[in-house]
Amino acid sequence: MPTIKWKIKPFKALSASELYSLLQLRSKVFVVEQNCVYQDVDAKDKKAIHIIGEIEQTVVAYARIFDQGDYFDETSIGRVVVDPEYRGKKLGHELMVQAIQAIKSHFHSHTITISAQHYLKDFYESHQFIQISEIYLEDGIPHIRMKRG
Repeated sequence: MPTIKWKIKPFKALSASELYSLLQLRSKVFVVEQNCVYQDVDAKDKKAIHIIGEIEQTVVAYARIFDQGDYFDETSIGRVVVDPEYRGKKLGHELMVQAIQAIKSHFHSHTITISAQHYLKDFYESHQFIQISEIYLEDGIPHIRMKRG
């Protein structure tokens, strides 16, 4: 597999092409694959720092991170996604390492809260997140709140 290139950018630094590609990936997975009609494009993108993983100029992994108070009281990670064509190659784990490190370097924080799809609980636990809520529905999909740090 070709090498993945990681980019970490605030919203204002994203090119139109990068923004289009990351929104296309999010729509491909969160709206089409998961058959979930919801408003993916939200005002929170403007507050986020965007973690983009590219292989040969194609966005294959993505997440966004937030400072304290911009999403939760603690720093947070959201919209964690890997292109279905690139799954099974540990890119999700690489993405989480990148996101956690970016929170430490940009926001100087070790406490991170996420709203995780319930079926990914074990994945997030492998990155030292622990469940802190009961299951709840978010856009019709079972989620749990998890915390690290």
